[in-house]
Amino acid sequence: MEEHLENKTKNIEVVAGRGCCVVDQDAESYEVNQSVCCKLTSYNWLDGFEDPVKKEEERFVEVRFKNDRKDFFLCPPELVLKENEIVTVEANPGHDVGIVALTGEAVLLQMKRKNYDPQRADVKRVYRHARVSDVEKWLMAVAQEKNTLYGTRRIAEELGLEMKVNDVEYQGDKTKAIFYFTAADRVDFRQLIRRLADAFKVRVEMRQIGVRQEAAKLGGIGSCGRELCCSSYMSSFKSVSTNAARVQQLSLNPQKLAGQCGKLKCCLNYELDNYLEALNDFPDPKTVLQTKKGPAYHQKSDVFQKLMWFAYADSPNNLMAIPVDKVKRIIRMNENKKFPAELEAFAMQVEQNASEDNGSDDNDFVSYI
Repeated sequence: MEEHLENKTKNIEVVAGRGCCVVDQDAESYEVNQSVCCKLTSYNWLDGFEDPVKKEEERFVEVRFKNDRKDFFLCPPELVLKENEIVTVEANPGHDVGIVALTGEAVLLQMKRKNYDPQRADVKRVYRHARVSDVEKWLMAVAQEKNTLYGTRRIAEELGLEMKVNDVEYQGDKTKAIFYFTAADRVDFRQLIRRLADAFKVRVEMRQIGVRQEAAKLGGIGSCGRELCCSSYMSSFKSVSTNAARVQQLSLNPQKLAGQCGKLKCCLNYELDNYLEALNDFPDPKTVLQTKKGPAYHQKSDVFQKLMWFAYADSPNNLMAIPVDKVKRIIRMNENKKFPAELEAFAMQVEQNASEDNGSDDNDFVSYI
């Protein structure tokens, strides 16, 4: 009996943990400990708080399944659930097995954030705590997912379909399987569905997802060395444009700006608001500073040190770092038809680049007080 529980514990670790962490598991109760690390883990900051006016018959819980798939289920009044417990829930058709992700008041806030209507007609219910037979059938179904994925890719290639099958998720009762795929254009997969149903003896559901959803579902390690944001905590995607890179003065190199999905990295939006707020104090970079020594053009900016680098038209290799407030003062002088003798008097730092004729890339710096 102990050996049986030990083997089942190892199998549950595989299906319960969807992130990069190691899962610890209580085999006797089939309850995953709080140290579990899964994709899109939610922290219940309202744990232990109960609304005294809440109706018991309207208690909802959030249940997670494979990878990033989550859904809300109505919990019967007589059933008391804790987070990370394995439960059997209603599915269409049959039943499914999942792990409780959130309980209590935090679920209502999560439903509001995801625009989930609790009064909708197709609200599904939690049946019970998962029985041993439910867990065993669930583990058997999960064990077939990898072979089913490889078989599906082979069949799709035989049919000449321009699609990439990303993932396969079996329902807990082993009667239905969801096939996730990405494709550039519309795909006629009617013949594929018939082939899959004959080969794997399950009800087939095809779901087309985007490349960002694919990265979130499969996970991975980003160029920063951390787990992908989309597979660890991000639950919604905001559009990312190249303007975000321009504002932050990043090199427009597609290889450096693209993430695992091939699209622009979502983290380009993280500090964008701070940059935009800081740039509100900066004058127009197209402004030309007029001096008696000649016009000077903007070359680059240091946003958080509030410095703007200018260079004379006849000496583009010599850059001068001028504080923003002094740049504004020079602009006001130019508007009043006054021209300073030279910009060096306003500069905090001068960067003198060696000319190309010398064959040197060294820079000489002269600081001004």
